[in-house]
Amino acid sequence: MTDQNPEDLKIKGQQKAAWNDSAEGWKRWWPTFERAAQTVNDRLVELANVHPGNRVLDIATGSGEPALTAARAVGQAGRVVAVDMSPGMLAIARERVDAAGLKNVELVESDAEALKLDPHSFDAVLCRWGLMFMPDLDGVVRAMHRALKPGGRIATAVWSAADKVPMCGLARDAIQRITGITPPPGAPNPTKLADTSILERALSAANFRDVTIERLIVTFDFPSPDAFADFRGQIGGTRAMLSKMPADVARQVRDAVVASAREYATAAGVVRLSNETICFSARA
Repeated sequence: MTDQNPEDLKIKGQQKAAWNDSAEGWKRWWPTFERAAQTVNDRLVELANVHPGNRVLDIATGSGEPALTAARAVGQAGRVVAVDMSPGMLAIARERVDAAGLKNVELVESDAEALKLDPHSFDAVLCRWGLMFMPDLDGVVRAMHRALKPGGRIATAVWSAADKVPMCGLARDAIQRITGITPPPGAPNPTKLADTSILERALSAANFRDVTIERLIVTFDFPSPDAFADFRGQIGGTRAMLSKMPADVARQVRDAVVASAREYATAAGVVRLSNETICFSARA
């Protein structure tokens, strides 16, 4: 894919910087995150009909999922190519792959929209919580279709509306209340594809068939409201925004996140956040 427009390149440059800056936070928090997210990893591998010996592409793998789950499913006769634009995140994925003793995972540093793929070279394509951040959604989906063998499957997960995803919504709402800052229309954000018709149209336009949509609840547990605020403050767009605020404003935002998280705390003080994710699958 070539000839990306300057505005898209700017957005992706900002995203790459934010993910690299978040890598230390993700290194700390990925075990907590993946304990909950494993149910989504497993479901995506099922929806993509991944079998032993398959060749699988994982777009926006981040710290390594669902690539590791797929690697176990394809076995040593199979292969997983896991792609991410952030070298910092891929370093975490490499540590995880090595620790798991997996020899069938290839990690590739690349912008998904610029990735060069041989046509009809994969049995399945996966993407977990990544398509929402792609400026050229249609182009990426077309590239996924080209990469799949005839009859191969795509499976991807996106977040539902912000009011159904407190994992993302609590920090977003706190920032808006304290600073008045709102994302510009059309800007990449975690809930950008909550309207299922957007991705459904993109899949159909790329000639995917038999599109299915299902909703899953993913429940994340954090030891305390302060732990949740630490998590949000150390990763992604929230970290990037906090780093640009005056210290007193950043403290106000953090305090607001802690207060909101308390509403989700159990009697034992554990913050339990149930979030709706939307899984799409289709056949090439």
